[in-house]
Amino acid sequence: MKIDLFLVRHPADRPSPVMPAMVDHLTAHGSEIRAVYPDEGDAVPDPPGDLVVLKAKTPAALDLARRYHGLEVRCFPSYEVTVLCRDKIATTLALRDAGVPVPQTWVVDDPGALLPHLTDGPLIVKPFQGSQGQGIVIVHQPEDLVGIDHGADPVMAQRYLEPDGLDRKIYRIGEEVFCVERVWPPRSYEDKLGRVVPLPAAIEKVARACGDALGIDTYGVDIIEHRGAPYVVDLSSFPGFKGVPEAGRRLAERIQREGQVADPA
Repeated sequence: MKIDLFLVRHPADRPSPVMPAMVDHLTAHGSEIRAVYPDEGDAVPDPPGDLVVLKAKTPAALDLARRYHGLEVRCFPSYEVTVLCRDKIATTLALRDAGVPVPQTWVVDDPGALLPHLTDGPLIVKPFQGSQGQGIVIVHQPEDLVGIDHGADPVMAQRYLEPDGLDRKIYRIGEEVFCVERVWPPRSYEDKLGRVVPLPAAIEKVARACGDALGIDTYGVDIIEHRGAPYVVDLSSFPGFKGVPEAGRRLAERIQREGQVADPA
């Protein structure tokens, strides 16, 4: 099986061992891996691979993924889901409509329109296509809204719910689900790895419901507990899977199963 792997940065530039381990496992089991760097101007190879793995989700990567999709090359995760999950507004609404618990959410053109909602408590404002926590602002006072500028993009805000404990990253790979607890904001790579902790049944149910809502079985989701109740506050279709035991091997095995679907022969 020939696999085109979308990456933003070269493996040597990444401290995480997950992607190299994934590639090593796939290669050892007979797959041919070709790294594709859309942000460096890479185009669709001729011929394209049998399967494209959409790790990178930058605008350039999504544009290139669209071209693969147009050539009917199978994408993992699917092109449609990858595009959806890049949009926090669309993802949140899809989860909400499926009955997944999310904080109260507003979408406005002007941050000033959020002012009336501050009377009921603080808000958290997010870039609708943000990642890795960049550009997130917790708004307590009206003056906190002044410096928020998302240009022509819509402004997404949610009711800020103070977590009961540490941040939890819930990762799903196939049917396996892992809970990684970590401090926020992380100050070191070790902080990002966190530690695997037992996953409460109620949290696992919510985590799996996210995949059911979007039609995927490999993703990462941030679930907080506020006053004992779970809320989904973020989701990624292909996160870093940091802290997941043998994440590289597990991802490789899931991708191998996807490749068997792409090439039944």
